[in-house]
Amino acid sequence: MQHTISADKLGPNGQTMADAVAACVHCGFCLAACPTYKVLGEEMDSPRGRIVLMRDVLQGSLTPQDAAPYLDRCLGCVGCVTACPSGVKYGELITAYRAYSEPLRPRRMMDRLARRLVRETLPYPNRFRAAAMLGKFARPLKDVLPGQLAAMLALLPDDIPARSQPLAEAYPAIGQRRARVALLAGCVQQVLAPQINQATIQALTAHGVEVIVPKGQSCCGALGMHTGDAESARRLAETNVRTFPRDVDAIVSNAAGCGSAMKEYELLFRGTPMEDEARAFAHKAKDVGEFLDELGLREVHSLPQPLTVAYHDACHLAHAQGIWGAPRRLLRAIPNVSLVEIPEGEICCGSAGTYNIEHPDIADQLGERKVRNILATGAEVVATGNIGCLVQIRTHLRRAGHPLPVVHTMEILAQATSR
Repeated sequence: MQHTISADKLGPNGQTMADAVAACVHCGFCLAACPTYKVLGEEMDSPRGRIVLMRDVLQGSLTPQDAAPYLDRCLGCVGCVTACPSGVKYGELITAYRAYSEPLRPRRMMDRLARRLVRETLPYPNRFRAAAMLGKFARPLKDVLPGQLAAMLALLPDDIPARSQPLAEAYPAIGQRRARVALLAGCVQQVLAPQINQATIQALTAHGVEVIVPKGQSCCGALGMHTGDAESARRLAETNVRTFPRDVDAIVSNAAGCGSAMKEYELLFRGTPMEDEARAFAHKAKDVGEFLDELGLREVHSLPQPLTVAYHDACHLAHAQGIWGAPRRLLRAIPNVSLVEIPEGEICCGSAGTYNIEHPDIADQLGERKVRNILATGAEVVATGNIGCLVQIRTHLRRAGHPLPVVHTMEILAQATSR
């Protein structure tokens, strides 16, 4: 049995994986922060257990297929990164490991079919809209369909919003221009919640920000990055690196998963001719709440009625990007808004990209847990910064018989900037 990882044999991210594995001292601080460990209670379903498994695969003493059940159950929420006293870069490790191991393992036909369906629809708004509309008619059959297909149908809202007008390529700042940004429009969000982009543009322009929406932009590539499909992730990311302008103050996203993925483009293109360009792009990427908090708000108007808001931390905003305070400061700046914290707010809601499709049983337990904690706050509305969380929480509130409104943080801020 080998005792070291030969990083040079593992591709351009081999050293990244080797360093992350070596940094883990197996102290166990990550256990309490891991959603799957909370649900399943198994050591191999914890971050330190998975690090041991990845180490053994990378050393050659364990096959990727043997480790797959435990590593597949990782949400990639990186709550463990926040909890880790040793600074283990688990997010970079799991992303790089999945890209390394995915080509080495077989998958059942139904898994391949479901993954291809996701890969060929979710990153493309027009295809996803068509699939979602067809899915509405197929919902009565969900109880007899295979698990992943049934999970997809269960997450669809009762009503798909009407197709909205395409976003313009530029929106001028209101009043004196203070900054200029390029906006990632997103994929699923354009279909299920197009009002989020409109609210984002309204909030930005009201505070003196010119907004460019580059024509020809694509999906950020997050789904491919999280599922080990590095080839498709790079293809989509390359489109964005080539398309987005550099003469802007920031490239902003209003979806936590997308923002996190864009900040990891350097990892995605490491060892390629595009590494420098990807690094420059990643350094421009910011969450819209992060950007507005740094810029500072202009005048903010009071909401017509007092509103108690429970803010939900999207994992890829809080844990992956380290953004906790910014969205809270924006919401607290609005007169008539009372902000309440959600118990166990640091624990994932179970969305995690496509996790609630691939592992619906675990995702449902986490969604139910999150909803119980939200309802305990007595809030009138839930705010979050990620479309996946929004869909997951809204679905489980509906199932619990408590259809509280679930909105994006920018939707509340836009209300406070409208005249």
